[in-house]
Amino acid sequence: MPKILRLFVKYVDALNYRVGRCAMYLIFVMAACLLYSTFSRIVLGVPVNWVLEMTQFTLSVYYLLGGAYAMQQGAHVRMDLFYDRFSPKKKALTDVITILFVIFYLGVMVAGGISSTNYAYVYNQKNYTAWAPVLWPVKTLMTIGIFLLLLQCISNLIKDFAIWRGRPIRPAAYIPDAAPQEGQAL
Repeated sequence: MPKILRLFVKYVDALNYRVGRCAMYLIFVMAACLLYSTFSRIVLGVPVNWVLEMTQFTLSVYYLLGGAYAMQQGAHVRMDLFYDRFSPKKKALTDVITILFVIFYLGVMVAGGISSTNYAYVYNQKNYTAWAPVLWPVKTLMTIGIFLLLLQCISNLIKDFAIWRGRPIRPAAYIPDAAPQEGQAL
């Protein structure tokens, strides 16, 4: 593989690893919001109307920022009736073909996310609830998450293509829990 592609894979994997590890802590933000809501409702007798929305926004960002990390670690659910029986090269070729569809889909999603985020920012779009938060911050983070997933898909495409050619790219040393993909050299 050309050096520029190896560098792309290295930096995208490093970025998504760090973002994914940081996004993991958003689960504690969600738990804190829900505990605060429960405490204020039961103990203080004062319901809080912003908690459900804040939890939904946090879950969306958690899910989308962690998506690229999950893909990098091979943690996405896979339906594989025949895939497990394939050789590493055949698996890599199958992944190269199928990931092209995912890349197209994510490209459309990024374009839509940019358009939606721009609209929310320009028109100061607010949610139609009693809390009525502005939507551009969460839409921005969601679009960034989709873009990072797109970059990770391209990185995986490069790695799978290298496996298919018989010259796998080694997993980065800065990722301690990265297991090499099948067929990758250690």
